[in-house]
Amino acid sequence: MQIPRRCLLCLIVPLFFCVLITVRAGGQVSAPGPAHAPVTTQSQATLSSARQAYALPPEKLAKAIALSRIRDILAIVGSLWGLAVLWLLLATRAAARVEAWTASVSRRRSVQGLIFFALFLMATELADLPLAWFAEHVSHRFGISVQSWPSWLGDLSKGLGLSLAIGVPVLLLFNWVVRQWPRRYWLGAWIVAVPLMAMGTFASPLLEPIFDTFEPLARSDPALAVQLEKVVARTGTEIPPERMYLMKASPKTNGLNAYVSGLGASKRVVVWDTTADRLPNDEILFIFAHESGHYVLHHIAKMLGVGAVFLFFLFWACARFAEWMAGRFGARWGVDGLAGRAGFVVLLFSVSVAGFVLEPAGNMLSRSIEHEADVYGQEAIHGIVPDPQETAVAAFNALGEAWLEDPNPNPVIEFWLYSHPSTQRRANFAKHYDPWAHGGRGEFFAK
Repeated sequence: MQIPRRCLLCLIVPLFFCVLITVRAGGQVSAPGPAHAPVTTQSQATLSSARQAYALPPEKLAKAIALSRIRDILAIVGSLWGLAVLWLLLATRAAARVEAWTASVSRRRSVQGLIFFALFLMATELADLPLAWFAEHVSHRFGISVQSWPSWLGDLSKGLGLSLAIGVPVLLLFNWVVRQWPRRYWLGAWIVAVPLMAMGTFASPLLEPIFDTFEPLARSDPALAVQLEKVVARTGTEIPPERMYLMKASPKTNGLNAYVSGLGASKRVVVWDTTADRLPNDEILFIFAHESGHYVLHHIAKMLGVGAVFLFFLFWACARFAEWMAGRFGARWGVDGLAGRAGFVVLLFSVSVAGFVLEPAGNMLSRSIEHEADVYGQEAIHGIVPDPQETAVAAFNALGEAWLEDPNPNPVIEFWLYSHPSTQRRANFAKHYDPWAHGGRGEFFAK
């Protein structure tokens, strides 16, 4: 699993905005859905199935619609709650009081900062716990999660430990930047953030084994590894077997997935064991070809580049907004300036607000590269599997059914929250994409 810590999302991820837009082949892997579903008749399901490339049987369709609603609610409420927690820390003067208390504990600013930001991260984590528990509870109820509660709590504890180990030094560093450059701190923060983004992307595969078990695909499923070599040969990618991994997802989830992560020497492709066990090889080849597209088309590097430019303007705007809030509410919040610990929370709140408002822009970019990888993947398996269109459609149906994806999501929700095109859009495109049908050529492959 990815590191699902809201404290990282609210505080550190804005600095790594483009890094953590996960490039995955699966559907929207988001929070689970509600317990009650609207009634869907057999005739409605049959009519929908006739028109759409991605369809579910009536019982699963009802569950998918219900699940989609709670996922959407949790995503929106979770984001707003994260902002509310930061606001409450300021409005109740809790941040100012903790800052004053740390000053009484030690005269050393570094010790004060360690204590302040550690308590800060733990507070945000605890505030997120009820929503995280509810999301996992509903995921169990809908049969997607199979993780035991002790294991879930273990992952939660690991996430908190990782948040403290990484988050506290990062927050201390940026707080130091604000103190050192009181007039151009936003520029200093940007100069620091860009290499940290690259470092975070490079290190992400090194952190994943903290939560899950990985093993070389060639060792766990040598026959599949041989099949994947056909795609490697077709695409000309340099993905050696030692960079192909099988992740043991089955102890925690019934979902299907595969993804690419890392940068440079750490870049690798991961296939979940649920995917390898339950999908035929043709469909796995398509998923692998999609992930190879991220390799070949340099999507991670491009996202880093776009993110670096984007953060330059984001930090400038957030600095202005934070300065306005400090001037307007500082006396009420007990904040003297942005250089202090409590004042730095104002900056974090400003960045988090911007992250919420601009989430659709990041997701729009992510959907664009995912679509490009879909096109690449379908072209890459042309000539390797008997019917690339049928294979891609079948893969999307399997992924959508495993995660109980709603075949007809609300367009506004899709625009705001989806980092991938909806499963329906992906399947419909795959069904009709055949550039060679009339002697043409593909976008990435001539034949």
